[in-house]
Amino acid sequence: MTTELDQYDFALPKELIAQHPLPHRADARLLIVDRRSGQLNHAHVRDLPELLSPGDCLVLNDTRVLAARLVGRREGTGGRWFGLFLAGDSSGHWHVLSKTRGKLRAGEAVLVEGRGTNEELRLKLVQRLEDGGWLAQPTGHHAGQSPLGLLERFGRVPLPHYIRDAEMEDSDRDDYQTVYAARPGAVAAPTAGLHFTPDLLERLQRAGIQRVMVTLHVGAGTFRPITAQRLEEHQMHGEWCAIEAAAVERLEAVRAAGGRIVAVGSTSVRVLETAACDGTLRPWQGETRLFIRPPYQFRAVDALMTNFHLPRSTLLVMVRTFGGDALLRRAYEQAIEQRYRFFSYGDAMLIL
Repeated sequence: MTTELDQYDFALPKELIAQHPLPHRADARLLIVDRRSGQLNHAHVRDLPELLSPGDCLVLNDTRVLAARLVGRREGTGGRWFGLFLAGDSSGHWHVLSKTRGKLRAGEAVLVEGRGTNEELRLKLVQRLEDGGWLAQPTGHHAGQSPLGLLERFGRVPLPHYIRDAEMEDSDRDDYQTVYAARPGAVAAPTAGLHFTPDLLERLQRAGIQRVMVTLHVGAGTFRPITAQRLEEHQMHGEWCAIEAAAVERLEAVRAAGGRIVAVGSTSVRVLETAACDGTLRPWQGETRLFIRPPYQFRAVDALMTNFHLPRSTLLVMVRTFGGDALLRRAYEQAIEQRYRFFSYGDAMLIL
């Protein structure tokens, strides 16, 4: 049983970190990991209708990524300022992470640049929060306006730092969003879902492969590396998630008929396993802080499609717990050897 963080480190050539998605999403490579035989095989995401069986069911996360990255300047000093919108509340306050030179003070304001216009959004910093972020509030004629509407005008795609130093291109507005995104709330994409196209979803349906939707709003903590040396000492970040009664009923029927529940992405795993924490899958809604690590016993997931994850991350720990530590180490070694593309815009693996 691996519980030491150093066991989840690996060296990755920088050129294998994908900076853009492929022109056709479903053309991404897919490393097939067979847990029973221990074999590794190579295919493409477009092959999923042939790789899965009629009666299987994909579980997709329908969260929608917000234009949550904010770029601007401090009103008083003119110094560069970067922010990340995390949430809004009924009183009109925003919870934002903030980065700038020097020390920010309550009462100070930042001016957020508009996209393609000279208009600016003035955010007053109201209170420093325990997590290091700020409680902020739009002022002037933007006061009281919907956060979603303001983010559409002033926000940018919140790319992770390893993609072009988080600098957005216009194409990222579509590229960094699943084709089935429906419920706004994430500040990072559920990246395994980025490989799906309407055509692939239709082909899967024709092949008798079902799908249900769950929601998990991916938070800022998802890609943060673990800092505690022992996994059991790590404080897991919280993320809001939900699975409805109709989805639970369909998944129960899939298993009763001998089909497999195939989670698309670690976020779908987190929803399913949270909702099945007492051994039975049930409707669920709320914040989850579930950290899946050895010797966790999975209750609601039979197979997993996932991207390749950062070293020393909770996502890598989850995937190796699901797939088997030695086998997944070998899979990552082969992916690097075969020049697979890594992380958010990269290739994927299917663990059966």
